[in-house]
Order: sequence, then C-alpha cells, then structure tokens
Amino acid sequence: MRKKILLPTDFSKNAWNALRYASELYKNEEVDFYLLNAFMVQNYSLDTMMVAEPGEKYYEQVKSRSELELQKLLKRIEILKIPNNHNYFTKSVLNSPLEAVKKFVEDKDIDLVISSNKGETDAIDVLIGSNSIDFMEKVRNCPVFMIPAEASFKEPNEIVFPTSFKTHFKRRELVHLYEIARITNAPIRVLHVSQEKELSKEQKEKKALLEECFDGLTYTFHFLENAEVQTGLNLFTQIRNSEMIAFINKKHTFFSSIFSNPMVKDLGQNATVPLLALHDLRN
Repeated sequence: MRKKILLPTDFSKNAWNALRYASELYKNEEVDFYLLNAFMVQNYSLDTMMVAEPGEKYYEQVKSRSELELQKLLKRIEILKIPNNHNYFTKSVLNSPLEAVKKFVEDKDIDLVISSNKGETDAIDVLIGSNSIDFMEKVRNCPVFMIPAEASFKEPNEIVFPTSFKTHFKRRELVHLYEIARITNAPIRVLHVSQEKELSKEQKEKKALLEECFDGLTYTFHFLENAEVQTGLNLFTQIRNSEMIAFINKKHTFFSSIFSNPMVKDLGQNATVPLLALHDLRN
C-alpha cells in the first residue's frame, strides 16, 4: 500500500528543504506526496463574518497566485532525481494552515505530515513556522515530523525515544518510528528520566511491552536518575550528538506536562535535529 504524506508549504526555502528531506528519507518507499498551500485573502478573516468566496476578484487573484506557485514547485521537483515510486499532487485552499492540514489529513487519510520548523522569513511566528508547533500539538489523527530549517538529509546515528513507562504502548502508535528506524538503520535509544531509582512492577511490564513493539530493530535502554525530564533529555541528546528525537504526545498524562507548551515550543523552535511527534490514538 502506498504511503500518503502531506507537505504543507508556504513556498519558502525551509518548506523546500523539508520536501527534499522527505523525498530522500522515503526514496525507497512507494509514496504519494501532497503539497498543500493554505492561503488567506487580505481584508477577509475566517474569524469574522467576512469570508472570501470563489468568483470574487480578490479570492480568485490569491488562489491563482497560490496555484501558480504550486505548479512552479512541481517544475522544480522535476529537476531533482525523483524516484519512480514517488508521486506529487497539489492542493490550494482558503483556510488557516492548521485547519487546512487537519481537514486534509482527515479527507485524504494522510499517514504523516512533514513540515519545516520555520516559515518564509525564518521567523518562528510567521506562517509555517508558527503553525508547525500547532501541527505537532493539534493534528491528532496522524504523526507530525518536523524538519529543522537547515537540516539536510542523512541517516541518523540514533533516534532518542523518551518515555515514562507508565502508558500502554500500541504498535499502531509506533509504526512510523519503527519504519524510520528500519529504513535508516538507526538504533533507538529508549530514555527514561526519573526521580525514582527503580521501575515499578507496572513500569517493568510496560518496558517489556515496548520491547515487543521494537522487535526486529536495534534498541537500547538508558536511565537517568534524579533529573528533570526536560533537562535530562537535553543533556542526553547533546552529549551523544543524537540526530533525531521521537515521542508520543499523550494528552493528560506524562507528556502533557513535558511536551506541552514550553517543551514543544522549545523543541520546535530550537530544534537542530528532526523531531517526530507521535500521538496516542485514543485522544
């Protein structure tokens, strides 16, 4: 079955970089890539009663410009050595980037969203830059893979996977992490940061379940005691020069405090390595 990957774009160099990264990462996989540009019309707002409609002058002008840029993007892609197993499709919509992505993910049953962490001006509060943080937090139906603006593709030396061992792991939540580890031959470093010295019986059971989920991959377990999770994760990845981080964003549990607004924003805005946000599919 072909994989469906959504690539939101504001036509910036950083969005282009995310596209190239995605193409390289999945070069040996059968993939349909969807290039989505969400546009707004000046003097109109989705939050007011003034909504631009098809046929109106300003709507048609902005939509035509969006569609033209998407066609230029396709031409630019042709210059790359595109694998025969990749297809590219375009979509231009009047909407905010977040709402456009959420709707497209639902309508097209998208498997993965890949976005840059910075937008057209390299400022985190502009276009794709700010919305990529929202993508990680609020696009709940599929994982979001954030690519740092300056990151060029290379197989990661390892993927750090922080966990509390307090939540139930499911294979379908970890399938994209499993796949990326498989196609890049990257070992997974499971990191547990805690104030406690030993795992409880329940945590040991969850650890064993995770081992089942990672069967067939190279992985190791690492434990940091008497440390705050955010500090421990930062130290671990910096000391080891880890080149990718993946986590499950489970609402109202362990990660609601760790990967919620300051952590997600800190990771997203200052990311120097790709960041894969997986989701608890029960939320």
